[in-house]
Order: sequence, then C-alpha cells, then structure tokens
Amino acid sequence: MARRTSILITGASGGIGRAAAIECAGQGARIGVHYHGNEARARETLAALPGDGHVLLQCDITEPDAAADLIRRAEAEFGGLDVLVNNAGVSERHAFAELDYATWQSAWRRIVETNLTAAGNLSYCAASGMVARGGGRIVNVSSRGAFRGEPLMPWYGASKAGLNAMGQSLAQALAPDGVYVYTVAPGFVETEMAAAVLDSADGDGIRGQSPLGRVAQPEEVARAIRFLALEAPPFMTGCIVDVNGASYLRS
Repeated sequence: MARRTSILITGASGGIGRAAAIECAGQGARIGVHYHGNEARARETLAALPGDGHVLLQCDITEPDAAADLIRRAEAEFGGLDVLVNNAGVSERHAFAELDYATWQSAWRRIVETNLTAAGNLSYCAASGMVARGGGRIVNVSSRGAFRGEPLMPWYGASKAGLNAMGQSLAQALAPDGVYVYTVAPGFVETEMAAAVLDSADGDGIRGQSPLGRVAQPEEVARAIRFLALEAPPFMTGCIVDVNGASYLRS
C-alpha cells in the first residue's frame, strides 16, 4: 500500500486551517492538526476530518525550541512530513493616532513573531527533513495586505510581506532538493478572526471591495491550499496565488 501524504497545518482549530484540513483529508492525506490554546476547537476539527490516521499537535510556535519539537513530533507520527502549511496567524487593529509606543512595540513583537518568525523556524525545521528524505512542500498563507498596505495593521502587512519574500527565497534555495514552496494570499475571509470587523459598520464597505459583493468563505481558500499542497506542478514553486475576489489586482 502506498504511503499517504502527511500534512501539518498550523492554526487548524478553526477558520482557514480547519477548512484546509478537511479539504486535504478528503484527498486521502493524513493531517497533523496543530493548535495553541483551544483544544476543544482542535478536537472539533479532528472529528470533522474524513479518513483516519490524523493527530492533534499542541504547540506555542513562537517558542523556537517548541517549534522544532512540533516538526519532530509530526515526523514521528507520520514517518516523515511531506507538507507544511504555515497558516497560523494573528492580527490586531489600531488607528495610528491612538497608538502609544508600548502598544506599537507589543503589536510588532506578537504579530511578527507569530506570522513570520515562527513560520520561518517551522519552515527551516520541516525543510531540513524534507531535503533528507528527497522532497516535500511548504505552503504559506499570506494576505493581500502584503501588497496593498494595511494602515490599521502595519505590523500585519509587514509580517505577510516578509512571509512572501521568505517563501520566494526558500523556493529558490530548496528547489534543487525537490522541496517546493508556494504561497496563497487571501483577502478578507469569513473567519472568527475577521468576524468583529465584518460585523462592524465597516463590514458592508469591506464586502463591497470585491465585485462579487462579499468576502471569501474559508473553503474557497482551502481549495487553493489543497491544490498547492497536493497537486501544483513543481514549476509553480515560488508562486503567490491571490484569492481575493478581484478586490485587489496586481500585474
């Protein structure tokens, strides 16, 4: 029997991560459902996955040693890790005029450490094993905010722009060893993280940014992740795939 593809998805207790886990499991992959603090939600994801052989993996990925251990545990559970999906991310919104310096520094540390530094550490550890085993894939979940600017979340936009650059750099560095790196860049998505903004007075304006008159559903982004994780040709390595409903176009 052929070995099933193993995929570790960070931040898989809800939103895009959960939807991606369900999509990939539906294609026969074994899923490592990573979560930080919400075990109950992670167990809901685990219960929703078709097939068997899936595992829960708890970790604070901002701790470098813990991130390395997370990859080791996933490799041990699956007999090797084929795909890493760097999905875990955080954000917070502040008007610049209302920020004090302490809040500015705190937001930079928390968001960049989670969205960029942790993804970099996980990518290094996962890629090291993939190279030794002859190949693998890394899929980064970025944002259109990396391109258009985020005046209420400059740290978030910077972290995602850094994630894009890291992914493209690793794509060049790792391709000779059969490790391919892809990025998906969503716009607003109907998730728990975006709920407060979408339910606010700004919600209709945000939905109106797309000619479709809405924001993405997690399943729409998850289908792009599943394609990149399981089907995308090697020659797409280094790509950044926009999933933003034509709300932000670049050429």
